[in-house]
Parts: sequence; C-alpha cells; structure tokens
Amino acid sequence: MRLDQASAAAPIRRLALITSQAFSISNFRAELVAAWQRAGIRVFALAPDYDDETRRAVRALGAEPVDFRLSRVGLNPLGDLGAVLSLTRILGRLRVDACFCYFIKPVIYGNWAGRLAGVGARFSMIEGGGYVFDTSVPMPPGRRLLKILVSFLYWTSLRGARHVFFLNQDDYRFFVPRLASPESASVIGGIGVDLRKFSQAPLPEGIPVFLLGGRLLAEKGVREFVAAARQLRGRARFILLGGPDLNPGSISRAELTRWSAEGLVEWIDHVPDVRPVLRRASVFVLPSYYREGVPRGIQEAMAMGRPIITTDMPGCRDTVEHGRNGLLVPPRDVAALVGAMSILIDDPARIEVMGATSRRLAETRFDVLRVNARIMTGMGLPQTPTAISASEVTDAT
Repeated sequence: MRLDQASAAAPIRRLALITSQAFSISNFRAELVAAWQRAGIRVFALAPDYDDETRRAVRALGAEPVDFRLSRVGLNPLGDLGAVLSLTRILGRLRVDACFCYFIKPVIYGNWAGRLAGVGARFSMIEGGGYVFDTSVPMPPGRRLLKILVSFLYWTSLRGARHVFFLNQDDYRFFVPRLASPESASVIGGIGVDLRKFSQAPLPEGIPVFLLGGRLLAEKGVREFVAAARQLRGRARFILLGGPDLNPGSISRAELTRWSAEGLVEWIDHVPDVRPVLRRASVFVLPSYYREGVPRGIQEAMAMGRPIITTDMPGCRDTVEHGRNGLLVPPRDVAALVGAMSILIDDPARIEVMGATSRRLAETRFDVLRVNARIMTGMGLPQTPTAISASEVTDAT
C-alpha cells in the first residue's frame, strides 16, 4: 500500500499509545508524541510499569501517563484476559478515537481491547519477530507450538486494523499477507533517531573498543561477544552496556559480574543516556540471532559515526552495507565474529572510514523526522512544518 493512500476517516483527536515498557515512551517515542500533538491530538500513554521517573518523563512530553495491568512476559490465559477487559474499560473511559500499539503483548491485547471498546482507528508497529519467529535454526516442538499460537493471536488482533507498520522488509514479507492485509501495511525502515541529539563524535584514541549495548539477552549474541573478547584479549577492549531483563533469555547479574571480574569486559548497567558510552566506543557490535526490527542501538551508533558488526539476520542486515559501514557475520558464529573484529583491529584507519559512512547512511535512512512523516502519512494525519514532503515519503518506501 502507498502511504499516501491511507484512509481519511473521522479525525483523530484523542489517541492511546499502548506499550509494555514505560521507559520506551520518552526514550523512543518522544518525537512521535510531539508530531501527534502538533496535529492537535491529545495523547494518553498507557504502560503497566510506571514509576515516578518514567511518569515525570512522559508528562514532560505533554502526554498523560495512564496505568494498566499487564504481565510483560509469559502467557497466563486468565490473567491476560483480565488485562484485556481492564484495558477495554480504560479505553472506553478515555474516549479515545485511536490507539497505537507496539511490542508483542500490547499489539495483541491492545487491538483486542480497542475493538471491544469501539475504537475505530487501530494502528500497530511490529518491531521484529523476536525469539518466537526465529528461523535461523530448527525449531523444537515447543517453540513450533508457541509460533502457531502467537501467529493466531496476531491474526485475530490485527483484523480490521487501520494500518500496521513494519520496520524491515523481511518482517513485511513474513507477516503479510499471512497475518496482516497488504492494503493496510507498510515498511518504515526503523523507528529513527534524532540526528541532532546523536551527532557524529570523534573516535577514541588507543586500541579499538568494541561495544555491545541493549537488552542483554542470550539471543542478542551476548555470550558470543564475550567468547570473542576472550580470544582477542589484549588486542582490544570490550564493553557490555545494559542490565538484566525480565525476559527468560536474560543474562544473569551473576554472569555479568563474573565476566567483569575476570577482566573480559567492562560491564556498565543501564544508563539514562547512552551517548557518553557510545563516545568511548570505536565499533558497535550486535551479534544477534533474534529477529530484530531495526535495532535502535545500531541506529544510534551509526548516527554517532561508528562502524557496525552485526549478523546477517532480519533487521540487523538492514543497517549494514557489508564492507562500507561495517561487516556482517553469520549468527552464532564466534569464529566469524572474531575474524570481523580482527579486520578492524589490524586496520584501524578502516574504522574511521566506515564510521563516516555509517553517519551518512543514518542521515539517509534513520532520521526520525523522515520516519515520523511516514507514520503520520500512514495514519492519514496532516504533516507538520518539520516533516518531510509526501513525495520524499513515497520515494523512501
């Protein structure tokens, strides 16, 4: 579907943004919330895990934080049914015209609740297939069953959706037309970054520093990164940025502490601003075997002029032109990861050249203003003076 063919139905005046992680609203959706507000939309930001800090951050955006009950991980039919009914009541009470959902559970349950509450304009963003849809290795029977179940839940929830946004072509081809209608789906190419905030920064002096940052899950290739650090010890430095996660695949705090004590990596727990850590890095690494959307960490690193080493996997491969701004390696392949790192260790001048190319690609592909223009057009909303033109949107897709 062309984005400029989005339905021009009843105007949207009140919108519910539904997520499972409150911190992501101010960290990853601030510019989109601002674009909605410039279009005259009152934004209610729904999340199940607000604390004082995230609540203040959302209010500072001009949005209204709203609590709802949802378990972020696992399937509990009775508990999740209760969450859907509770969310339905909240949407009815808020009298919203539209809902915009992202992350797996909010997409499924938020769309169900929106339909039950009579919300006609339902929008979703699919940010990767994740562990459930990983096809890089044969699926055990339990995960095949989980894939069938999650596919069915997606299909039921996305029926009647006004528009579904995908971050990469692999996911679009995988989900459409199986789980979403081609007439109401498009690829936006990553959630984007503020290129003024994430500006190009000088590379650090001395031996190369390889950084892996984000959710520290096994599926993100954390153990492969540490195994490579063990083999390259003394030739480079290695930083892990992020904390343990509720996800069952999370690396434990004990394991992170042990690696740090052994001197293999410098472990930095979650920080509110990643830019100081990115400035310390020479190369950003994400050896993920997880079906990513388009990793935000890679987009930020590219914007700051860092080469990328990542895997030839959905979402990840969309960020690298192999040999120009980084290197692609097969998933779960420590030897290939060591080889890619060694290429840059042995030729540090290449790091600078690749980093400059990363910045140019970020300006072309990951400018948040361009991305938000695609979203606004897909939602049938008016463009604002800070957005790009409709012709640029069509060309980009």
